[in-house]
Amino acid sequence: MLELIGKQAKEASVSVSGLGTALKNDILLEAASLLEKEEEILLAANEKDRRRAVENGMAAGLLDRLTLTPERIHGIADGLRQVAALEDPIGAVSNMKRRPNGLLIGKMSVPIGVIGVIYEARPNVTADVFALCFKTGNVTVLKGGSDAISSNTAIVKVLQEALKKHGVTEHALQLIEDTSRETAREFMHLGRYIDLLIPRGGAGLIRTVVKESTIPVIETGTGNCHVYVDESADLEMAVKIIFNAKTQRIGVCNAEESLLVHRNVREKLLPMLEKKLSEKDVELRADPEAAEFLQHAVPATEEDWGKEYLDYILSIKTVGSVEEAIAHINRYNTGHSESIITENYDHAQKFLREVDAACVYVNASTRFTDGFEFGFGAEIGISTQKLHARGPMGLEALTSTKYIIYGEGQIRE
Repeated sequence: MLELIGKQAKEASVSVSGLGTALKNDILLEAASLLEKEEEILLAANEKDRRRAVENGMAAGLLDRLTLTPERIHGIADGLRQVAALEDPIGAVSNMKRRPNGLLIGKMSVPIGVIGVIYEARPNVTADVFALCFKTGNVTVLKGGSDAISSNTAIVKVLQEALKKHGVTEHALQLIEDTSRETAREFMHLGRYIDLLIPRGGAGLIRTVVKESTIPVIETGTGNCHVYVDESADLEMAVKIIFNAKTQRIGVCNAEESLLVHRNVREKLLPMLEKKLSEKDVELRADPEAAEFLQHAVPATEEDWGKEYLDYILSIKTVGSVEEAIAHINRYNTGHSESIITENYDHAQKFLREVDAACVYVNASTRFTDGFEFGFGAEIGISTQKLHARGPMGLEALTSTKYIIYGEGQIRE
């Protein structure tokens, strides 16, 4: 079955790569309308997944990611509409230059081909991936987890209906319905059909795909994200940002997991922060210097500094300088998103230059690391590697290039 899916995807990539922008946009708009029209069917399918997840004891953060609501379905549909409204990068030509021999050489943006995505209990990924891949002329093969199989199947059927309504092969989007690990591993070796593989999920899934895949992989990251409160920080602003970064949604990779506090502001900041975080019953795991000014903290361990909790837990580390904060972050972070709260311009610029992460913020929440928030309409993932793409991956990250050369009969002597 997997062999057939691969063949169908490869064959479909020829026709999909040549679709015009207007048709691609019409299909995305059709898909958005159908998702909203079929809301009840999607919610019913999602409820089946949710019931199984609760019975299996799924953690609160993961259950939140799994859950669809009418608002989230409308948000997914709006994401498709935003992608439709974006400029189509395919066919764009750049860096056109004439050589001394008269050849005119430039680079054209082209589809990658067939993109495979392995992901966990995140049904919104199904539609987001389709929108971005389809707009860039790519074919998509999805391998979701068992936790969201009912939701993913229902969403894919709606998206395929939009394709069929406009005379485009439904093989432009396929879902591998066998959720076994054996099938996932076989999928990772399907390089004769799949041009690129992207994992979306926890650290275990990402490590497995990076280690075992024979297909080129873009590593999307887990998020051990930090906020550093500098000695010059506006402390009321800091409390507001930390509360948002930690508690607005706990089960996402751009949520804050660790707080660094300059020791000169811990006495004022930490009691204020503890009171605010108590509204969400956040457990604080602190080093001894921070614990002095907290009523209910538990001791932090070495493991806490590198932990992605995806829960109402925050580690707190005291530092004596922006240099110490940067060194700690670069040692323990996952290359995702880091933020400094400061009124010191030089410290802000030093933090921006020296912190090694895909997204670095000054006086803002890490929760903004998101394709929708960055104006991409959606994202296929947040890349924490440095080759090809880094950060939220929108349309341009799903293209390749080829050189185009115009001549007038030139031959090489």
